[in-house]
Amino acid sequence: MMLLGRGLEARDNQTRQIQDAVSNVEKHFGELCQIFAGYVRKTARLRDKADLLVKEINAYAATETPDLKAGLIKFAGEFSRLQDYRQAEVHRLEAKVVEPLKSYGTIVKLKRAESELQRASLDATRTTQQLEETIDNFEKQKIKDIKTIFSEFINIEMLFHGKALEIYTDAYQIIQNIDEDKDLEVFRSSLYPPDYQSRLDIIRAKSRSPLLRTDSLKSSLRTVQISSSMLRKNEDEEEEEDEEEEEEELDATKEVR
Repeated sequence: MMLLGRGLEARDNQTRQIQDAVSNVEKHFGELCQIFAGYVRKTARLRDKADLLVKEINAYAATETPDLKAGLIKFAGEFSRLQDYRQAEVHRLEAKVVEPLKSYGTIVKLKRAESELQRASLDATRTTQQLEETIDNFEKQKIKDIKTIFSEFINIEMLFHGKALEIYTDAYQIIQNIDEDKDLEVFRSSLYPPDYQSRLDIIRAKSRSPLLRTDSLKSSLRTVQISSSMLRKNEDEEEEEDEEEEEEELDATKEVR
């Protein structure tokens, strides 16, 4: 009778251990499942926001100067390519992380029912052995599943972020290669009519430096002075010729008389 009582007591202790282990897994795996599911939903929403961003970048690029337009379109293409990998990340997380955690709800219920049935058995010795095997198998499977689930999560995230680093590196180079000087020249040209530059060159050619303008003025003054001197000389010569003619006429008159 004492052996039977000890057997029942051991069986009850093992049953409580199984129930406690199952309840602990049920609680924490349930929390993990909900949080991972939220993580996946937010990742999917981030993908949706990124799609909107790509659309807006393309719309803005269509209004810009050529080099900036080309750069933004290329950047949007790379960013859109990244969202394809993000979509794959979402699907993998759902299949490899969320679903296995969710399935533990069923596993927990089965283990709890199994331990209750074994506890109700009349053969205490046999029940004790079965309970030992049950709790042992449950712990082994739990640890194995935890390792698998978290390893899958890490691999999925590493794959995505590795691709993200590669794509962001290309996208960064695309942005850096935008030639702002070329686009600025195009923008300035758009502010003026087509013949503006040629007219501007003519004006600049005429508007020389102050030193050149001073030299030009001095040259002009010398030309004026020379012209004035030559004019006075011509006038003096004409006056001398007139005086000579008058003297000749006067001499001719005296001879006649």
